[in-house]
Amino acid sequence: MENIKIVIWGFGAMGKGMAEMLLTKKGVSITGVCDLHPDLVGKPLYEVLNEEKSEYNKVIIDDNIERLLDKEQCDVVLLATDSFTKKAFSKMKMILERGINVISTAEEMAYPKAQEPKLAEELDKIAKANNVTVLGTGINPGFIMDLLVVALSGVMTDVKYIEANRVNSLSPFGPAVMEEQGVGITKEKFDEGVKNNTLSGHVGFSESIHMIADAIGVKIDSFEQQMKAIVSNVERKSKYGYVKAGHVAGVNMTGQGIVDGKVFIDMKHPQQIEPELEGTSTGDYINIKGTPEVHMAITPEIDGGIGTIAMCVNMIPHVLNAKPGLKTMLDLPVPRAILGDMRDLVE
Repeated sequence: MENIKIVIWGFGAMGKGMAEMLLTKKGVSITGVCDLHPDLVGKPLYEVLNEEKSEYNKVIIDDNIERLLDKEQCDVVLLATDSFTKKAFSKMKMILERGINVISTAEEMAYPKAQEPKLAEELDKIAKANNVTVLGTGINPGFIMDLLVVALSGVMTDVKYIEANRVNSLSPFGPAVMEEQGVGITKEKFDEGVKNNTLSGHVGFSESIHMIADAIGVKIDSFEQQMKAIVSNVERKSKYGYVKAGHVAGVNMTGQGIVDGKVFIDMKHPQQIEPELEGTSTGDYINIKGTPEVHMAITPEIDGGIGTIAMCVNMIPHVLNAKPGLKTMLDLPVPRAILGDMRDLVE
C-alpha cells in the first residue's frame, strides 16, 4: 500500500507543527503545502523545516491550493487557516468537491451544527456526494472540555452538573490567535472589541457545550458567554505575542449551558501568554456532580499547540476509515497516539 498522502493548507504555527510531526511518522507522506506568506512561497519544505534533503526536496510551498488538490496525489488535507465555519466553508467545499478528505482546525468545526446548522448540513451533503469525510478537531474544542467530559460521564449512572475549567498558556499559538484574543492591546481597545464583536476570544464554548449535551441526551435551553481581559502587570513575550505592562495578556472566558433555568454545563477558560510570569499555574480540571462524582485534574495543562497538532495528525486514519459525510469526535474512534505505521490502521 502506498503512503497516505497529505497536503497541509496553512503553514503557520499549527501547520508547521503538523509537518514536523508527520516527518516522524511511518506510512505518510507530505505531498504539498499551501501558504500565502511571501517569506514561505517558493521555498522547499525541507528548508523551512530545517531538515536534510530527502523525499521532500521536491515539495515546494505553493500559494495556489488548486495546484495541490489532485486526489491521486492527496488523500487528506489538513486545513489550518481559520477559526470559524463560515470562513473555512469555501475552502472545505473546494477540497471535498475534488474527492479529498478534510481535517480542519477551525474551532467551530468541532461541532458546527451548534452555530452553523445550515452550513453543517451542506458540508455533510457535499462530503457524501463525493464519498469523502470532513472532521473538525483540536485540543479544545475537540478533546479537553468536551470529548474528555463525555468519556468521563460514561462511568456515571446520572449527571446533575458539569464544570470544565482549562487554565492555559497562549504562548505556543500563532499570530491569528494572538489577534483573536486581543493579546498586546490596551484594556480600552479590548473592551471596545468585545462590544463591537471584533474580538473572538476563545472560540468553541457553544460547540463544546452542545457536543456534551447531545452526547448525554440533554437539551440545552440557552447558551451564554462572557469575555473579560486579563491585564498584565509585567512585560511578557512569546514567539508570536508581545505585551507591555498594563496591556492585555489574554482573555478570561466563561460560558454556560442553561437547562430548566439553571446552569447545567459551566465552562471557565482563562488563557494568556506566559502565565507563569505572574504566578498562574496552568491545568485542566473537570468536575461532574452525579453518581458517582468525578473529579479530574491534569497539571500542568496539556500543551495546546502540541495537543492540537497531535489530534489532527492522529485522526488521519480514522477519517480515512469513516463513512462519508461530516463527522465530529463523537462519531469516530477514541483518539490515540499512533506509534506504528499509519497504513496498518486503514481498513
